[in-house]
Amino acid sequence: MKRRSFLTSTVLSAVASIAFSSVAFAENPVLKIGFVGVTSGPAAAWGTSNQRSMETRAAWINETGGVTIGDTTYDVEIVSFDDQKDPKRAIAGMEKMAQEGIHYVVGPNVDDGAAAVRPVAEQNGIMYFPYAFPKELYTAPASNAILGMVASYQSGPAIYKYLMDNNGVKKVAFVAANESDPLSQRDSGSAAAKALGLEVVSDSVTYQVDTTDFTPVLLPVLQTQPDLLVLSGVAPAAAPQLIRSARELGYTGLISTETAQDAGVLMEGAGELANGFISVGGASTPELASDTMREFVDRYTKMFGEYNDESNTKVYALEYILETLKANPAGIADVEAFKTTMDGFEAPNPYMVGDAKLKYVGMTSFGQKRQVSVPLVVNTFKDGAFETLFVAQVD
Repeated sequence: MKRRSFLTSTVLSAVASIAFSSVAFAENPVLKIGFVGVTSGPAAAWGTSNQRSMETRAAWINETGGVTIGDTTYDVEIVSFDDQKDPKRAIAGMEKMAQEGIHYVVGPNVDDGAAAVRPVAEQNGIMYFPYAFPKELYTAPASNAILGMVASYQSGPAIYKYLMDNNGVKKVAFVAANESDPLSQRDSGSAAAKALGLEVVSDSVTYQVDTTDFTPVLLPVLQTQPDLLVLSGVAPAAAPQLIRSARELGYTGLISTETAQDAGVLMEGAGELANGFISVGGASTPELASDTMREFVDRYTKMFGEYNDESNTKVYALEYILETLKANPAGIADVEAFKTTMDGFEAPNPYMVGDAKLKYVGMTSFGQKRQVSVPLVVNTFKDGAFETLFVAQVD
């Protein structure tokens, strides 16, 4: 009898202990933030840096007690969906977010995916932060999408102007994959180059996404003898192959792209042949990085065993969401409240030194504030790493 009482007492104590532990670990309610983007295939690096940045920052926030919005402190949970760069899967991913009651989603990473999810986002009260460039996503009457980076039609002209002024570039050629994103970036890049006074010697050559031999693609382009070869919207997996082919064909001019790239992929695929390749980098340089940014990089690297420079930009979306909600907690359940807060929103930028601010921009490009303000950092690749070429700002 005593033994039975002891066992019962022990079990009750154990249950009480478990219950107490559960309360301790589940003390904060959960704020779910979604991610819908590409984390597999040739463009995986774009979405992987998004997801990993969000997961790193969320884990950091939760470890230090959560995020306080209004009178409530939340733990942040990242709900991710790999859309495999397929618009239909992107729609399914956004529908999943709606079903889970998620109002804030980062992604998708490409133009057609971002356009495809627009109806789902607008019908279900979801604000989403695409890394995609179609202006119609960010101009009225659209209002639910916020561009999470610098657009190609903003970075392209800045790069061309810099190379005109500093490298004497006069002739430019464009080559693009036969997909909506790269073709759109090629067209805007070509128009910008012409507006700057550059001679566009080729802008009609395309290649299929599954191309492995780029020699016949590049040969007619290089015969036009451009000073600058632009790989419009090139996926990280294709960039080193194109660079290698161009160099092996004897091209000695400059090569650039308007998109962010992966230094490890470039080194593995092209090695020293990629030296001098120009691309858009993360929104931080060693000179601009704060202690918080350095800690973010350290935590990311420890979590995933590597770091992608593009995450210097991708870290910002989650920060903007949380800081805007802090400014107006009504946005937790009502994205219209979030929208009304955006115009006058301003908060300290934790990732940059000095008095840099988080704020929404985009009036010049979109006529409304539907873009996060991050520095335009342009990099050049050298011996396995990126070096800063120049830094600019977008209004």
